[in-house]
Amino acid sequence: MDLSLLRTFVTVHRAGSFTRAAALLGLSQPAVTSQIRTLERQLGRPLFLRRARGVTPTTIGDELAHRAAPHLDALVEIAETELDEGSGVRTLHLAGPPEFISLRALPALTPFITQGLALRSTFSADTDATLDGLAAGHHDLAIVTARPRGGLLTATPLCDEEHVLVAAPRWAGRLGPGTLRRNGPVVLEQLPVVEVHESLPLVSRYWAAVFDGRPAAAGAVIAPDLRAVLECTAAGAGLAVLPRYLCEGALERGEVVALLDPPVPPLRTYFLAARTGTLALPHLARAHEWLLRAAADW
Repeated sequence: MDLSLLRTFVTVHRAGSFTRAAALLGLSQPAVTSQIRTLERQLGRPLFLRRARGVTPTTIGDELAHRAAPHLDALVEIAETELDEGSGVRTLHLAGPPEFISLRALPALTPFITQGLALRSTFSADTDATLDGLAAGHHDLAIVTARPRGGLLTATPLCDEEHVLVAAPRWAGRLGPGTLRRNGPVVLEQLPVVEVHESLPLVSRYWAAVFDGRPAAAGAVIAPDLRAVLECTAAGAGLAVLPRYLCEGALERGEVVALLDPPVPPLRTYFLAARTGTLALPHLARAHEWLLRAAADW
């Protein structure tokens, strides 16, 4: 049996779609469809049921995937090992939010440098784009804020981050905690807002959780990096919602102050994602396990 047909089959099985499998394989959709039909003719059994959106494996399709996928993954591991042995270095491609990758993940992985691991990072706060890049093979591991769907990718909860509403002391002095609790949206309209995107994702999530409402203000400063948001906030540009790990030092130094201390602070969960089957590669498995252990202290 042609291994390329099995490779295409396993990719379709994991992706749940001929279209997505074609993108991952660098083939046209008709080519993928043709290969699956060829394999089905050779086996004399249907492997997928075509649906309005994607495909669903038949019982035979699931059984074949269960038996073939580990062997195909092992062949990929052998090929990648041979390539890496030529340079003596294994390379890990990691993607995720710039602040979290910079301040958490990359420092945690530096002990592996002395073990022959090279690190390459891609910064992106767009979870969908990051997961697409992971599925396409551009990244080995990805840290994202939403659990991926389907069988192509797997994800493990990594850690939760607490969000804090902060501002420079001069702004905080004009506000009372009781005022914020009673009439948060009105207060928000009175203060400039510093955010990572025009849609105010962090402020909106905070307001929904704490005030059960939506902010009506627009952003005064938009910077797609939370470190820039922190610096602008400390300089007095306005209020912001930031992860506690990022602003902890500034809070301790008095550069910013927390405007509220809600009984249940808003949280956001990070997930560590990988392509299904790739954690059979030893260097990816070690890095994956190491990040999970490090996250216990985050």
